[in-house]
Amino acid sequence: MAENHYKFNVTMTCGGCSGAVERVLKKLEGVKSYNVSLESQTADITTEPSLQYETVLEKIKKTGKKVNSGEKDGETMAV
Repeated sequence: MAENHYKFNVTMTCGGCSGAVERVLKKLEGVKSYNVSLESQTADITTEPSLQYETVLEKIKKTGKKVNSGEKDGETMAV
């Protein structure tokens, strides 16, 4: 079965910021794995094919963090 790979550049200034992003990804149905890095300001997410880019983007935005850029399977997407 195919899967989607999403990568977001997210402005995170502290461990609490990256923790907030991790918490929403952990609760999001369809997320297979994720890696949130405060150091590189990125969130790499692997999902089931049914989980749309826009859904993941909105969940990250709801944490109050600024999403600077996003990719879906290596292709630049709108944020």
